[in-house]
Amino acid sequence: MKRSHKALLISGITLTLTGLSGCTDLSETLYSQINANQYYNNRQEVLAAVLRPYTHANAWIAPTAQNSYWRLNELTADQLAWPQKGRHGYDDAQWIRLHGHTWAFTENNIWDPWSLLFTGVGFCNSVLGDFNRLNFAQIGVSDTDKAAFTAELRVFRALHYMKLMDLYGNVPIVTTVGTPLSPPTAPRAEVFAFVEKELKESVDQLPNLSKALIGRLTKAAGYSILAELYLNAQVWSGTARWDDCIAACDKIISGSTGGLNGAPALDANLTSTFNNTNDNSREALFQLTYDFQTTPTRCGWNSDFYHFQQRLIYNGDANGNNGVVVIPSAYDAYNDKDLRKSTWFLIGPQFQAANPTQPVLGTEEYRDKQLVFVKEIRRASEGKTSSTMIDGEENSGARFNKYRPGQQTEAKYWSNDWIIYRLTDIYFYKAEALMRKNGNVATPEALQLVNAVRQRAFATADYVPYTAATLTLPELLAERGREFVFEGKRRTDMIRFGAFTTNSWWDHQPSNDPNKNLFPIPQRQLAANPNLKQNPGYPAQ
Repeated sequence: MKRSHKALLISGITLTLTGLSGCTDLSETLYSQINANQYYNNRQEVLAAVLRPYTHANAWIAPTAQNSYWRLNELTADQLAWPQKGRHGYDDAQWIRLHGHTWAFTENNIWDPWSLLFTGVGFCNSVLGDFNRLNFAQIGVSDTDKAAFTAELRVFRALHYMKLMDLYGNVPIVTTVGTPLSPPTAPRAEVFAFVEKELKESVDQLPNLSKALIGRLTKAAGYSILAELYLNAQVWSGTARWDDCIAACDKIISGSTGGLNGAPALDANLTSTFNNTNDNSREALFQLTYDFQTTPTRCGWNSDFYHFQQRLIYNGDANGNNGVVVIPSAYDAYNDKDLRKSTWFLIGPQFQAANPTQPVLGTEEYRDKQLVFVKEIRRASEGKTSSTMIDGEENSGARFNKYRPGQQTEAKYWSNDWIIYRLTDIYFYKAEALMRKNGNVATPEALQLVNAVRQRAFATADYVPYTAATLTLPELLAERGREFVFEGKRRTDMIRFGAFTTNSWWDHQPSNDPNKNLFPIPQRQLAANPNLKQNPGYPAQ
């Protein structure tokens, strides 16, 4: 069950290191003087090592106050931004540079995701290396478990490399800790082939998804990664793989890869997939698991998203940096009758959850006045109408409400799992692949898949299904944005649809520079490794 699995996860991690400091402290603890056969004495200790990369994933794949894959994939795209709000949020213009696609190869926003992802690769490589020297039979680990643990680590490593390939394109491929010391850059197509090989050789050795394996890489997660890989194959490898994408999706849709709570199915409403009891979701295929009642950990999205007084809005215990908001054009992309607009965002006057008649008060421009979130990003308190990345104030922009922690009096307060893949991803992946195979025209099955998701976003009287005439590729990109807002997918989608460097939105003008589809290899990494080659359009040193 979820709770016993989470207890196992945490206890296993504790055997490996104390707390979660490794997620933010990237200094290494070396075990080079410990023989693997002495360090691993039983199945539990092997499992503890296998589980270590999962806690680290909290640092790079979810919005947890770090310069992560999530930040690069969202704050450079057309839905979310971190504008300056009065005296807060300028932060050396780093968020402005992300929004304007003027980032530099010397800054932490570029370096940190590289470091975090390769640290995750290192965790996987380290344990896989230990496995090569370990006598599993001697410590009571069966051949079946050995194969499954090895496959789990290889699939996790492949996921890291897929995201590295997405961000940086050409990256070194390293499978052994410390060898070689200065690995050369591998072309993106070679990285793609490596990821595909690792997945194809490993995914069927994973167990099926079940409640007992929540948060672990199972066949459902493995085939989700394969489906995403093939969906983006034309960008990442130069060759379209639509049929392979469809085949991977079909494995999941058929139920043959298991499910979290029975066969995978769309959740009936817009909150079940993201709330603090979302371990009961039928839609989730792979997630980062949290149990705030029995461990000190939760998904710390509050730092990026929450206002300085947000704890009062939820009757919670956490505020934030009043940072990331929805840009006006992204908020306007929703029909007013779209329930996602009223459910997944905070907007309008804010009241205290513990005392609903009492307003939440502002602390800056609206000090001692009711806090009213507005879609506009402008200095309304000063009567100004300009709207740019430097024109915000404390109430600017619709706010994150997709994941709701609940009130701190609730039994499962802030135990929301962070969803990485859900069945909706698979429906959209398959629908897009079908359309692209069909000359970019929606097939009946593509319509069925997208409409099945869209239908729950409207009251019955307000729902208008897509037709082959209305579900064009640009509309599919727009609908993906409405459905997957906040989930860390937007930049990748825009690149696949040819919109990332050519479209304009709010305070962003297109660069029309295809080199911006990749981030630069970080300067400090180039300085440390002379065998790396910089991406086109960026300084070599």
